[in-house]
Parts: sequence; structure tokens; C-alpha cells
Amino acid sequence: MHFRHGSREEPEINLIPFIDVLLVVLIFLMLSTTYSKFTEMQLRLPVADAEAQRDYPKEVIVAVSADGRYSVNKTPLPDRSVEAVTAALTAAASGGKDNVVIISADASAAHQSVITVMEAARRAGLMQITFATQSAAQAGR
Repeated sequence: MHFRHGSREEPEINLIPFIDVLLVVLIFLMLSTTYSKFTEMQLRLPVADAEAQRDYPKEVIVAVSADGRYSVNKTPLPDRSVEAVTAALTAAASGGKDNVVIISADASAAHQSVITVMEAARRAGLMQITFATQSAAQAGR
């Protein structure tokens, strides 16, 4: 048997695919790090310069404190659940579905607390919701 002995060539390392992969990783890192500064954004809630407060004939005022406690028409609620707020709103809505829910939340109240009031109003069938704000002149005091 006669085996051919070929010439032994040195294996060659091809760097082009390696460079392509490194460029893709570099582009990915450049794009993802430019957005990291937006995650540190500080928010200040706006102050509304609205007209004089209208007096609604059938209003239900829900106050939300900074620590998440609720009060419906100045009656504090012992429980912070959606069901408790729904029951209080249903009891306070003597005028039926025409009542307007006015949410008066503290500026440092958690967003979830306000959403809880809105969900409770929806469950109680009260679709008219407004928010109590302060004017810029009152905010400066």
C-alpha cells in the first residue's frame, strides 16, 4: 500500500470572523450604555394652574395620605385593600352613578395608592374621576 504523504501546511488562524464578532459586541455595548443615564431621571410632579374649583353637587372626596391611608368624605378607612375602598365608595355614592370621585392625594403618596382608588371607583361603578390639585401660588408658600 502506498499512502500519499502530503505536504504539511501550517494551520492558519483566520482573524476576520473574530474581529466581526468583537465589533458587534462593541456596538451593542455602546448602544446599551447610552440609555443608562435615563434610568436615573428625577421626576417632579407638575402643579396645575386650573380654574377655580368647581363645586360638584354629588361628589365623593377620597383623600390619600403619604403613607397610603385612605379617607372617604373625611371618614378614615381602617383597611387599605381595594375591597374596603370599594365598599366605602359604594356607601358614600348616594346619588347613584352620577357621583364624581375627587382624588386628593398627597404629593409624596405612592402611585399604587392612587391606582387603588381608581380601581375601587371602577368596581363601584363610578366612572367620573378628577384629581384635586393646587395652584402654583399655593405651591410656593
